[in-house]
Amino acid sequence: MLVQMVHIEVKPGHVDEFIEAFRINYEGTRKNEEGNLRFDVLRDPENEHKFMIYEVFRSEDDFQAHRQTEHYKECVRRIDPIITGPRTKTYFNAEMADYLA
Repeated sequence: MLVQMVHIEVKPGHVDEFIEAFRINYEGTRKNEEGNLRFDVLRDPENEHKFMIYEVFRSEDDFQAHRQTEHYKECVRRIDPIITGPRTKTYFNAEMADYLA
């Protein structure tokens, strides 16, 4: 399993727009991608402009397929102008996450 954590900071005044853009990605991923096991959009309780996206995919191939979907591309197109800088990503292999399978 592949875990991706994406850290994003949204420009002031664009939080609602960001959430709506990510809803497109979330709903498309959860409804249409069998290789996605988990997709959480988390908001920092101390800074309403900071988000962390937690995603779990069955395999590297499933993750790469996700990046080719229209819902992913539309989300990125919408959020790129409203975030403060590049998205930072951290990847992990889930070694003991059988409960997600």
